[in-house]
Amino acid sequence: MKELASLNHYFWKYRKRFFIGIFFVIASNYFAVLAPQITGYVISLVQQRLPGAKPGVPYNAHDGIVNSFIRLINGNEFSFGWLIAICSLSILFIAIVRGILMFFMRQTIIVMSRHIEFDQKNQVFDQYQRLNTSFYKQNSTGDLMNRISEDVSRVRMYTGPAVMYLINLVTLIGFCIVNMLSKDVNLTLLVLAPLPLLAITIYKVNSIINKKSESIQQHLSNLTTNAQESYSGIRVIKSFVQEKAMLGFFNHNSEQYKANAISLAKVEALYFPSMALMIGISTLITIFVGGMQAMEDPSKVGTIVEFVIYINMLTFPVSAIGWTASMIQRAAASQKRLNEFLQIEPAIQDHPTVLEDEPVSGTIEFKHVNFTYPHTGIKAIQGLNLSVSRGEKVLILGKTGSGKSTLAQLLLRFYEPDQGTITIGSKPLQLYSLKQLRSNISYVQQDVFLFSDTVANNIRFGVSEHTTIERVQEAAKSASIHEEIMGFENGYETLIGERGVTLSGGQKQRISIARALIKAPEIVLFDDCLSAVDAKTEKHIIGHLYEYLKAKTALIVTHRIFAGFKFDQIIVLEDGIIIEQGTHEDLMNLNGYYAELYKLQLQTDRESSF
Repeated sequence: MKELASLNHYFWKYRKRFFIGIFFVIASNYFAVLAPQITGYVISLVQQRLPGAKPGVPYNAHDGIVNSFIRLINGNEFSFGWLIAICSLSILFIAIVRGILMFFMRQTIIVMSRHIEFDQKNQVFDQYQRLNTSFYKQNSTGDLMNRISEDVSRVRMYTGPAVMYLINLVTLIGFCIVNMLSKDVNLTLLVLAPLPLLAITIYKVNSIINKKSESIQQHLSNLTTNAQESYSGIRVIKSFVQEKAMLGFFNHNSEQYKANAISLAKVEALYFPSMALMIGISTLITIFVGGMQAMEDPSKVGTIVEFVIYINMLTFPVSAIGWTASMIQRAAASQKRLNEFLQIEPAIQDHPTVLEDEPVSGTIEFKHVNFTYPHTGIKAIQGLNLSVSRGEKVLILGKTGSGKSTLAQLLLRFYEPDQGTITIGSKPLQLYSLKQLRSNISYVQQDVFLFSDTVANNIRFGVSEHTTIERVQEAAKSASIHEEIMGFENGYETLIGERGVTLSGGQKQRISIARALIKAPEIVLFDDCLSAVDAKTEKHIIGHLYEYLKAKTALIVTHRIFAGFKFDQIIVLEDGIIIEQGTHEDLMNLNGYYAELYKLQLQTDRESSF
């Protein structure tokens, strides 16, 4: 249960609603125990007026409000019919007042739990955004989605219903026991005798429920991950005719989840009837022992009736002990899963002495940089030295896995180098805030991602949402996508579907380029962002980009050589090491990898033109 202690600051944050809610719970239960006392008084009056009734000790309610009510009734000479009517109306009035208090009880505590759910989901989402790239390589999307939805919802069941019912059952049981003890101590002890057995049962079963709840949540995460990957990769599944195989895989995960859920349901199915059995035994004891006492003293009839009503009132609270305990155990299991990553501190954070307003411009320099991916052991960059002056255009070439994309991600501080330093304007990257650094660098990644939104909103992502459509169109023209967008049914207001599923690969890449260009950054990183466009479109885009990037520093990662683009530097990477570096003329004279690639590409372009 220690996992739930992390929620205490939420209760303090909403303490006003919480404490007012507790007041309404206590008040509603106080009014609840008044009705049995008035009923007992009425039964005693009826008993005294039966023919041949033996005189007994006058009924004493032992509650200030009820005693005042009885004195008021006894002080007036009401007929028996009026007396019964007044008592009935009083019980109805008490029920109405209790109902109103219960309404406000839910409006305070349950609404408080919704506020906590809102805050916690925001906290989880904020943490997701703070965590580093490596975290997402280790955790599946389905599991992350399950934590922010299912786990947070189960925690809300603790902060709302579980807390409310726990306070409710404690106060109601407390009021009932106090009133029962004030009437007959011996009978109370007999009636409550089964409760210790109930407590032991609750303790034993709760530990089982907790373990099963953790297992269920884990299997649900696997199921969600399986479903999410299937939805995202539905075209791959269909193209390889693997629907049956994927259904079998999903069915296997679903069976595991079902088996665990049924196992938990069996435990709970045994648990709740056990609660009802304990209550039933208590009721039988009350009727049997109370009946024996009433035969000796008729004035005890009212007390016995009151005890029976108390026992029935305790039926729901006592049976709810199991339900409440189950909710708390499930919430504890879910909060434990949430705490596992809420307590993770991102490896890459702002330095305590960051330069908030320092402009990100000037020379980019990599000095003796080494980097190895922590979870694979792949050495992506080895002893890299590279200097890029402000405004220079650098082409980065290399085979797949040569470290090209890693170079761009190190510059954005998605990762930190193992050794060496990276500077911009002679200042280490760590001296810039992450926001300042990334706001001044436009990055078009290799794996293009578009949001399920309009074309215009996807382009203006990263700048103000109020950015004019004219500026959006200008960026689209620079990326050679404007004419195609205007051909869409709703133009720039066209919804493009999840991850841009309604667009071609080339269209997605060019919209991503437009999204990068609209930022008007100091530095531009293009990571193989023209791989899905044809040669003619590529030439057209490069022509626009050359004009746009004149005064900007640009690092362009690609497998192809942009013949129409004049680069200040060209570097060739192999296994994270620069094997060739220089201008186009330098590398052609070197007659190495670059020269071979250039000649091969030139030949291919000539052949394709015929």
